[in-house]
Amino acid sequence: MTPSEPFRAPASPTQSPGGGIGRGAEPPSAAILEVRNLVKHFPLGGGRVFGGMAGLVRAVDGVSFWIRKGETLGLVGESGCGKTTTGRCILQLERPTSGEVIFEGRDLTRLSPAEFRPLRRKIQVIFQDPYSSLNPRMTVGQIIAEPMAVHGIVPDRQARKARVPELLSRVGILPSLADRYPHELSGGQRQRIGVARALAMEPSLIVCDEPVSALDVSIQAQIINLLEDLQAEFHLTYLFVAHDLSVVRHISDRVAVMYLGKIVELADRQALYEDPLHPYTKALLSAVPIPDPALEATRERVVLKGEVPSALSPPSGCAFHPRCPIAVDECKRVVPELREIRPGHRAACILA
Repeated sequence: MTPSEPFRAPASPTQSPGGGIGRGAEPPSAAILEVRNLVKHFPLGGGRVFGGMAGLVRAVDGVSFWIRKGETLGLVGESGCGKTTTGRCILQLERPTSGEVIFEGRDLTRLSPAEFRPLRRKIQVIFQDPYSSLNPRMTVGQIIAEPMAVHGIVPDRQARKARVPELLSRVGILPSLADRYPHELSGGQRQRIGVARALAMEPSLIVCDEPVSALDVSIQAQIINLLEDLQAEFHLTYLFVAHDLSVVRHISDRVAVMYLGKIVELADRQALYEDPLHPYTKALLSAVPIPDPALEATRERVVLKGEVPSALSPPSGCAFHPRCPIAVDECKRVVPELREIRPGHRAACILA
């Protein structure tokens, strides 16, 4: 794999905020993960003088989706829209305020720490920052071997030591680097170590939290190709969180677009990129550069006005209406449901 290796293509209008999964959106029997009306609010303190609670930051506000086994669902949106918080709630690194996270038929939000422990190894994460997600006091070999020991996957120490080179080779790292420390490796090598650590747990689902955003473009291509190869070999399921729409397009089977804590559009990759229904999705796609100068010069640009509203005090009605180029008065009052407008294509817009 060379540094320049390219990507390989791969209702009622008064529903509660965020809506549900929407009409006609029953999860298939092959769904490994189902998220139902997930809510995560963070209380904001009033300070030392006044005390009490000054308000709630509505980071995730009624998110619903499902992922089939072996599928990749891309979760995209601007910074601060709740993508990472959604992933952390699925991982139970954050306890949801309300809602359900059903993994392999069990609601993770209702499990005690002891009950969740056997499932922990099946749901792994690749973090965004390869510089801070690895313990600087441990060697590469120790970082990969430790979770296998903690979860009893490979109880024997010598067997774990023999397993480490296999995992390193599988992610494109020389086994001789097992005795190195993270600071001795490049950013791309560190992220491969993060992938190997997740793979060591023999997971079913991996939450990829912007795993390539901190890397050079050429290295991004290598990591994306590696994730695709591993998915094909080990039948992995990915929730791929990102803000880069071009990356999401290459790796995802379906794409969910988030805005201010809610999913505003969810569709098959090809349908969403070729014919988006929500005005926010159209604006995001219009900002993605096209390598053809002629097409780039003639295509329509959608420029959003204003700034993203605060999650502490979201707008009434449709959260996007203050910036929406096609908003009408009804958008200020009605919370749109994430409904199926075309087969398999859902959008939360009363005008779609």
